[in-house]
Amino acid sequence: MALVPGNTLITATPEEGRELALKMARLVVKATQPDDATRGRLRPEYAESADSLIAVAQVVAIEFATIAAANDYWRKA
Repeated sequence: MALVPGNTLITATPEEGRELALKMARLVVKATQPDDATRGRLRPEYAESADSLIAVAQVVAIEFATIAAANDYWRKA
């Protein structure tokens, strides 16, 4: 499983960077728990947990910060 889709963090826009961050966060969950049935069984538990949802948002934010840095915050050097 490729944890960095396309093997690059470079994106054309911040919106594409955010989409990549979300995809990468989902891939981390899938890599951590590769069993589809288990993920499906657990989904209702974390979907109703404010703490779990905040943790997910933090993971996406960290991924996005990494992508933004790789893209020099979408400014030319």
